[in-house]
Amino acid sequence: MIKVAIVGFGNIGKSVMEAVEASKDMELCGVIMRTQSLNKPQITLPVVDDVNKLAVKPDVAILCTPSRSIPEVAEVFLTQGISTIDSYDIHKDIWELRERLDIAAKKGGSTAIVSVGFDPGGDSVIRTLFEVFAPQGQTFTNFGPGMSMGHTVAVKAIEGVKNALSITIPLGTGVHRRLVYIDLLEGYTFDDVAAKIKADPYFCNDETHIYLEKDIDPLIDVGHGVSLVRKGVSGKAHNQQFEFSMKINNPALTAQVMVACARAALKQNPGAYTMIEIPVIDMLDGNKEDHIRRLV
Repeated sequence: MIKVAIVGFGNIGKSVMEAVEASKDMELCGVIMRTQSLNKPQITLPVVDDVNKLAVKPDVAILCTPSRSIPEVAEVFLTQGISTIDSYDIHKDIWELRERLDIAAKKGGSTAIVSVGFDPGGDSVIRTLFEVFAPQGQTFTNFGPGMSMGHTVAVKAIEGVKNALSITIPLGTGVHRRLVYIDLLEGYTFDDVAAKIKADPYFCNDETHIYLEKDIDPLIDVGHGVSLVRKGVSGKAHNQQFEFSMKINNPALTAQVMVACARAALKQNPGAYTMIEIPVIDMLDGNKEDHIRRLV
């Protein structure tokens, strides 16, 4: 059995717990979170603030923490010989994260699979396959409409924000509009906080509209979606067109892919990887021969 620890227990952490519980080859050994959050009534697992306080050392730690904390958090586990899976979603910095964690993983004899989940992650694999089909051309990734967990977490981290929600609206050809709803802490002005949000790297390149709301919770719907479209050239044949789309529960899908990659991590040599570097068959539970006979 693969021993799994969950680090952080927000929407994704809860979904990871459910996905691990549904996996026949895995068992949970505990949840790791900040000291002030240790008494969470919905958690029946051991809850600690340090992995070394768990009774059983995990094989894999699934990191359900904000992207900006991942580099430091992952290194702590990797250097102790515990493999990590994260959902780091700052696309422009993924290569640098992979390189950084590769050093820590090889030092600890462990494996890191970075930027796992909905996108980056599963969509990255589809985009790669599209380029196999048509090496020349263009691929457009259109998200939504739906809640972006990464953007929502980014807004909540901005000073003065009490609660927040970020909705992504696809405009086509990979262009998106962000609808951001915020509830402010006392003493902060809407204009000042809105300016900080629009300047944040998560939002500065998109059309962003910000609204003041006193109660965010009634607006929350974790449903999301994506449409990937490519038009390109196979050999010398033009007008090759491919499309992939899905409508999903965002935390559930992200968690499921992270759990699948936790399985795959233990089949790789020490080091750091992205999903497009991992054989997809390694993500499946069961016998390789059976999978090949059934799927090929």
